[in-house]
Amino acid sequence: MALNLQTLKTRAITAVVFVLVMLGGLFYNQWSFLVLFSIIMVGCLVEYHQLMGKINATYAGAPFIYKSQNILGSFWVMLIIAGKGTLYQSLPLWYWGSFIIYLLIIVLLVTIFFYRPKLGYPVNLYSALGVLYITIPCAMMVDLYDHSVQFFKGPDWILPMVIIASIWINDTMAYLVGSLIGKTPLSPISPKKTKEGTYGGMILAVIVVSVAGNFFWNLPYQTLIAISLTAAIAGTLGDLLESKIKRKAGVKDSGSFMPGHGGFLDRFDSLLIAIPAVWIVLFLFF
Repeated sequence: MALNLQTLKTRAITAVVFVLVMLGGLFYNQWSFLVLFSIIMVGCLVEYHQLMGKINATYAGAPFIYKSQNILGSFWVMLIIAGKGTLYQSLPLWYWGSFIIYLLIIVLLVTIFFYRPKLGYPVNLYSALGVLYITIPCAMMVDLYDHSVQFFKGPDWILPMVIIASIWINDTMAYLVGSLIGKTPLSPISPKKTKEGTYGGMILAVIVVSVAGNFFWNLPYQTLIAISLTAAIAGTLGDLLESKIKRKAGVKDSGSFMPGHGGFLDRFDSLLIAIPAVWIVLFLFF
């Protein structure tokens, strides 16, 4: 297949902009971090609702006001999690969270009175799963940012950066190793993934993150290995989960917010499963 230079240019420009925005949100301060993951959360939720609508006709017919309660409730969770942290106490996030609750109650009353009896079990189930799949991981990432100094003696962004770097390196190395020596398919859900690429990506992610983290910031090997290995394994599962959802929905990409790269869920599918996995490992064992 001939190389499409225009497509390659579009993908390259989009990737550069994406990386710059991500790094800016990560490194600037706690507020840019909160805004970044709030945007990621909303973008993923919107695409999730669209995918569920393609899977379930009843969900597709659910009014926007019903789906908006999911987004409002997610904002409330995000503000409450941030508000209880030490880094965000200069602004009354609890007060803003209370204001959102009032809006949420109004929306809930409207949907209960006019729509909920007509929507039924599948719609309510998919809506609740969206909170577990997207909202909780984003809130956990804000919590990890706030607790970063408990695990690493360094800047607040270091723990989220280790998780994200583990995901990016794992994905990149899995692609490279799979392209070079991959022969055995990993799963019918994602035929292009190979076992050789998957295992090679995990091993290289652990090595690169652990060595770089210890060399540049003197971070402990034990914690780095635990985070990178957990993120690599859980991230791979997250990628397969989103591939399964897209296959059921009959689409190639979850959205189109990044020309040439897909949507929010395409970019953050691995991270959504890796975050709670790392959160559990850190708070249970470290």
